[in-house]
Amino acid sequence: MNESTLTKMRQMKLSGMHGAFKTAVETGKTDHYTIDQFVSMIIDAEWDERHNRKIERLIRNAKFHYKSSIESITFDQSRNLERNLILRLGECEFVEKNENVLITGSTGVGKSYLATALGYQACIQGYRVNYFNTSKLFSKLKMAKADGSYLKELAKIERQDVIILDDFGLQALDSQNRITLLEIIEDRHNKGSIIVTSQIPVQGWYDIIGEKTIADAVLDRLIHQAHRIENACTKQLYIENSTMPDLEKSATENKEFTSLLPASLIDVFLKYTKANSER
Repeated sequence: MNESTLTKMRQMKLSGMHGAFKTAVETGKTDHYTIDQFVSMIIDAEWDERHNRKIERLIRNAKFHYKSSIESITFDQSRNLERNLILRLGECEFVEKNENVLITGSTGVGKSYLATALGYQACIQGYRVNYFNTSKLFSKLKMAKADGSYLKELAKIERQDVIILDDFGLQALDSQNRITLLEIIEDRHNKGSIIVTSQIPVQGWYDIIGEKTIADAVLDRLIHQAHRIENACTKQLYIENSTMPDLEKSATENKEFTSLLPASLIDVFLKYTKANSER
C-alpha cells in the first residue's frame, strides 16, 4: 500500500479520498478500474464525504430540539394534513422563493414536529436553518440589547436561509418585543423564509402583536405569499361543538366554550371578551 499517498491525503484532510483509496487497495480492486475511473471514484467519495459533513454541520448549527423527518409524518384523516402540500413543501421550493410557512393548531398535534421536519429537509438540501423557541428568542435579544450585542444577534438571524419561530403568541408582545419582531421580519422580507408555529389562529395574531401600525407591517410581510397549514384539531374545536362562543357575552357566560380550549388559549379569549365588553 502507498503509505506516503495515504499520509498526504490525511494531511490535506481528504478523508473521503483516503477511505476510498485505502479500501480499494486493501480489497485488491484497483485493477477493476481504468485510471480515469479510479480518479473519478475517489473524487466522488471525497465529494460525498464533504457533502455529508456539510449536512451534519447545518443540522447541528440549526439547534433543533429533536430529530424529525417528512417520511415519518402520518397523514391519517384525523389530522387533516394535506399530503401533497407537505411533500411539496419538503422539496423546499418555498425557501428558494423566500416564502413563509405558517402552522397553527392546538397543543400536542405535531406543529413543532412538522416545522422541524421541514427544517431538517432544508438542511439536507444545503440551506442554513435556525430553530428558535419564540419566547426564549425574545428574552435572548432583550439581554443582547442590554450588553450591546443586539445588532450582531440580528445579523446572525438574517444570514439564515430559514428560521423557525416555534410557539409564537403564547403571550402578548410588549413594546420591546414588538419592535424586535418587526426588525426580524423586515430583515427577512424577500430575503429568507420563516416557519411559524402557533396555537393561535392566524387571524388572532393581530391582537397578540398589539400595536396597530406594527401589527399591520408584520402581518403584511409575514402572511403575504405564505403557505398556511391549519391543523384539524383547531378546526374540529369549532365544527364539532354546537356551542359557539358569543363574543358579545362575558367569558363567564361562555364557560361551556372556554372549557374546550387549551390552557394557553383561555387567557387570550378572556382578554378578548373583556376588551370587547368595554367598547
